[in-house]
Amino acid sequence: MIRNKKAPQMFSICRCFLLQSRMDSKGQKMSLWKEWGKEEPMTKILLIEDDKALNQGIALALGQTGYQMIQVESLREARKKWKEEEIELIILDLNLPDGSGYEFLKEIREKKGQKKSEIPVLILTANDLELDVVTGFSLGADDYVTKPFSLMILRARVEALLRRSALKRDYFSLYESQEYYFDFENFYYQKDGKEVYLSKTEQKLLKKLVFHQNQVVTREQLIDAIWTEGGDYVDENALSVAISRLRTKLNAKDSIQTIYGIGYSWVVK
Repeated sequence: MIRNKKAPQMFSICRCFLLQSRMDSKGQKMSLWKEWGKEEPMTKILLIEDDKALNQGIALALGQTGYQMIQVESLREARKKWKEEEIELIILDLNLPDGSGYEFLKEIREKKGQKKSEIPVLILTANDLELDVVTGFSLGADDYVTKPFSLMILRARVEALLRRSALKRDYFSLYESQEYYFDFENFYYQKDGKEVYLSKTEQKLLKKLVFHQNQVVTREQLIDAIWTEGGDYVDENALSVAISRLRTKLNAKDSIQTIYGIGYSWVVK
């Protein structure tokens, strides 16, 4: 069991990356990222915990499993990282030095005029009253773990949330706003009520950006998103051209913003 001041037990667990692959000169499958001379991207987890020892212990344990841990100790830092990184899961403490974790949960679940974020959120807290648990779930938490806790159980819950999130992402099919209507399932796209025709590559890029709206999606992640088995090689210049065409077709200069040196973001104000 893990308590705030107790060093966690470490677990060395292998994680398989489900990336498309190509064949090397010996006919063996080779990661596309390795071929490019880059590290494979890892699932990013935002860990919001003000207890330094506990924060570090959880990060080390989950990091060994293969996740990239984005560690913060306050709401201010959490809000900053949420905007800068393509976060795929949040582990959220409730008792933080600059406010309640409930505030942050409400912010990402109740964006006025925007499609709310459906990123999985696991609350990790010492607040174990029934009312606390009910409040967490009512505000949109996907899981609630109380301290003290088991690292093995925490890891299992994180993996379960990510599996469900991946399935949800695969079936993400509809986006609506004042300007746009995107039906990804039926490959139908509108801008101001007029149909827009997109190539397969443009559709994949758009879906990736829209699903992670108001977050930065790196160039490497976008290249991976449009890579298909047996498809043509996709270099970074081709990505820039595809983004430019998508931006032009949708008249999305304000919506598709370039984050120089990093990637792109679908911005909803």
